Amino acid sequence: MNLDDTISAIVTGGASGLGFATARVLIAAGARVAIFDVSDDGADRAAEIGARFVKVDITSDDSVQNGLDETRAAQGVERILVNCAGIAPPARVISKGQSHLMSLFEEVISVNLSGTFRMVSRCAAAMAGLEPMADTGERGVIVNTASVAAFDGQIGQAAYAASKAAIAGMTLPIARDLAQSAIRVCSIAPGIFGTPLLKGLPDHAQESLGKQVPFPSRLGDPDEFAGLVLHIIRNGYLNGEVIRLDGAIRMAPR
Repeated sequence: MNLDDTISAIVTGGASGLGFATARVLIAAGARVAIFDVSDDGADRAAEIGARFVKVDITSDDSVQNGLDETRAAQGVERILVNCAGIAPPARVISKGQSHLMSLFEEVISVNLSGTFRMVSRCAAAMAGLEPMADTGERGVIVNTASVAAFDGQIGQAAYAASKAAIAGMTLPIARDLAQSAIRVCSIAPGIFGTPLLKGLPDHAQESLGKQVPFPSRLGDPDEFAGLVLHIIRNGYLNGEVIRLDGAIRMAPR
């Protein structure tokens, strides 16, 4: 898919980190971008790059539908969806004799997995009604965010790893399902990236994490994630794939 100002894109979790970098890159490539986020400073962040901000809670059917209605009225039906919204609260299965809170487990699944699927299903339904693009015959592209934790989950990541493994696992069946509508679906499984969460750690801690990466031995740059999103969008033969973006790291137990 070639991007221009007729292409509408939605990026969830786009007010920071990987999502913000992705929104910025898509705008630079020519697309019109709406950021869906619950962040209080989301409007200011979106204004920095010329994106539209819509406060959306992806765990809520009503919030998602209202956000989609508002976005479509302003910039047309989306042909691109990039799901970056997610949470990663650490918790052991047993900690100090206490079991993992089911409410926390269910919250992680609700945001990371159910929220992602809610966006996929709602956007795919609208994309399927669009005319195929003249140059490629496709109607839309969806990119979801998994994680290396889907394959190498660490201690304390049971909920997070489960949610991301599910995103990886549903990539191919969704791609097969939506093939009849000419909608491509891929997922990216990033490793250790320099998001605001990690950048808030002391320099020595960031350096230690970076050294765990075989090559290049550093934290990933969010622009590298965004660059892969852009490549997936532009490469019409990429479909149904989960792509690790991790410098060849395989996470240790802790």
